[in-house]
Amino acid sequence: MTTWHIILIASAATLALKLVGHLVPAGFLERERPARIADLLTVALLAALIAVQTLGVGQEIVVDARVPALIVAAALYALRVPFIVVVAVAALVAAGIRALG
Repeated sequence: MTTWHIILIASAATLALKLVGHLVPAGFLERERPARIADLLTVALLAALIAVQTLGVGQEIVVDARVPALIVAAALYALRVPFIVVVAVAALVAAGIRALG
């Protein structure tokens, strides 16, 4: 099986999942429990993505300049600083730590 076969199979599976999603009745999605699960699933997936991108390098867990930058970004976000400022300051923190060491 070549890479193109895998890409085509994954694309077909993604399209099938999207089509099945349209078959779910709207009334089911408007109930409290499925709506709550969908909200929590979004947050969990975003948190997992942040953890993988911050701590993962290949198959290893690495703690480097990204971790303090993420902590600074979380603190600024908790203080309701504008998002663009959060991103800029976190980038500066990471760059500063990398420049020092």
